[in-house]
Amino acid sequence: MNKITCFGEVLWDVFPTHKKIGGAPLNVALRLHSFQNDVTIISSVGDDKNGKELLHFIEEQGVYTGNIQINKNYETSKVAVALDQKGAASYTITHPCAWDFIEINKRLLSLVKVSDAFIFGSLVSRNKQSETTLKKLLTLSSFAVFDVNLRPPHYTIAVLTNLMKAAHFIKFNDDELIEICTSLGVTLKTIEDQVQFIASHTTTQNICVTKGSKGAVLFYEGTFFYNDGYVVKVADTVGSGDSFLATLIDALLKKVAPQKAIDTACAVGALVAKNKGANPVISEQDIEAILIE
Repeated sequence: MNKITCFGEVLWDVFPTHKKIGGAPLNVALRLHSFQNDVTIISSVGDDKNGKELLHFIEEQGVYTGNIQINKNYETSKVAVALDQKGAASYTITHPCAWDFIEINKRLLSLVKVSDAFIFGSLVSRNKQSETTLKKLLTLSSFAVFDVNLRPPHYTIAVLTNLMKAAHFIKFNDDELIEICTSLGVTLKTIEDQVQFIASHTTTQNICVTKGSKGAVLFYEGTFFYNDGYVVKVADTVGSGDSFLATLIDALLKKVAPQKAIDTACAVGALVAKNKGANPVISEQDIEAILIE
């Protein structure tokens, strides 16, 4: 069992007909917990009904909530989600909200220092308070995992570059990788060239790029590993990348061979896309079945 801390947004995804609990760091935390890791999430919710329901849900899942702060001045986060005909999601994120104001304290510093992995995204850095807290925690992490999650207009290339340089592992999707490389002034045709540019530019040597239904590319300890994806009927893609990342990091921390790790991560990501919502229950049997298809 590994001790893993996730940092960032917890929220309600509001669909046209219903709402569901989400947020990339929370989705990652829940999937990691399902793999029997000791998981904690650092975030903040409002002192409101949505916040209480969110905390109750997380507690019911068995994830520790003692480091989710209660903010009396800002509401629990809500995100309007729209799905296109292929199930791909777009988001409208209310600003500001409670998780924009995560405060540093000694307990958080001690927690990150003893964690086997510290997983964070880019969205939480849109506000100075949470960005400052994140930067302090990153100085203590032995294995910082940066989940690039570009949500316009909530990021700048300067902030993203600093976060990439602070990370030990970076996960992009292919569109995010192209956008960041272009913004840094380079146009490279292949994912391999783009990844190696980011590695040299940031000195972060472990990088993964997801390609939607076409699988993923992993650059790990100087070697490339590939998976071409698994064919499923997509219900929606909400949370698919989060479960992919959780599965990949879980496997790598448990010293699973990198090829097996990326294969399993792609399988879990596909299974999430096959189901509605960000956190469907997925069994070992489900994973094994899709791996051997």
